[in-house]
Amino acid sequence: MLLRALVVTRLLREASFRAVEALVHSPARQSIGVRQAFGDDVLGYFTERLDVGRLRAAVVSVIRQAKRNRAFEGSRWIGLAVDGTAAGRSVAEKCGWCHPIRNQDKEIVGHHHKVVMVSVVGTGLSLPIDVEPYGPGDSEYAGGQRLLQRAMQALGVRFADYVVADGEFATAPFLHVVGELGLKAVARLKGNLPELFRAAQQRFASRAPDAILHDGADSVDVWDAEDFDPWESLNWPTVRVLRYRQRKPDGTVVEAYWLTDYAQKQAGSRALYAMAKSRWEIENQGFNDAKNRYGFEHICHHHCTSLLINWLITLLTLTLERLYRLRYLHRGKHPVLTAIELLRLFRMTLLQPADTS
Repeated sequence: MLLRALVVTRLLREASFRAVEALVHSPARQSIGVRQAFGDDVLGYFTERLDVGRLRAAVVSVIRQAKRNRAFEGSRWIGLAVDGTAAGRSVAEKCGWCHPIRNQDKEIVGHHHKVVMVSVVGTGLSLPIDVEPYGPGDSEYAGGQRLLQRAMQALGVRFADYVVADGEFATAPFLHVVGELGLKAVARLKGNLPELFRAAQQRFASRAPDAILHDGADSVDVWDAEDFDPWESLNWPTVRVLRYRQRKPDGTVVEAYWLTDYAQKQAGSRALYAMAKSRWEIENQGFNDAKNRYGFEHICHHHCTSLLINWLITLLTLTLERLYRLRYLHRGKHPVLTAIELLRLFRMTLLQPADTS
């Protein structure tokens, strides 16, 4: 009953426990299937003690069922994006995950929390799977490895094809973990790998693009070579590097380099470019939606387990909303609703008498 109320309230984009309390004390309580009213203090007690493992398993179960029901049927590749963010700012340090925020004079002016997220990407349906918080003394890099290993153990070895990540994950240990999990790696190549980055810049600067692609209204020049030498600690036989230069209609040019262990015969330049671009889904459909629309940054109750439970409830809510709206509601002749249209529909139906038949 309490968990149902938390998910419904998050679907309505109300993040606080006070909002849940207001909902279950209103005539809408019957519509959401909650038998009795309760206060926000009950939710604090409840989320401190809820089983994190079972909630994580529930999110994974929904995503695995979505694959069995062919939610990703139109996609040749299924990717997993890994990235980190900060969430949940507070004035005082109240839990073991609080990181100090310092001003220019190194004075502590507040605290916040840091998490790593893993999400399904590259399928036209971005579904967040899990988060891994980490405290001071830990790192996004280490948390990302733990998170990816746990996610793949839960999803199964045949669920996904590749992992896409930003440049800080382009290290030999992380890339080796990806390979051990049966996945291919697609990672941003930046100055943290100076020798490989310099070699790719020099080679591609002296030749014309290998292909010119079109991404909507954008024109994309692509350079692609798979015979670069790996750095000393990387156990790959060779490294493939893709460079793209994307020209937008307004004249903006976006350029980036990416490395991978995909051979060209396994995934062509167009496919690899799409995998690289899928990394932005975790930013836009993951963090941005979660923070700006679903209260991911709001601290309902400052307790480690409660924080994690609320982050996972946000992920579950995003996944359920997208599967319902983008896959289930596509059936029939009516158009698929936008997220805000579905939200308005939910709100308008709250006060209608519940169907108890």
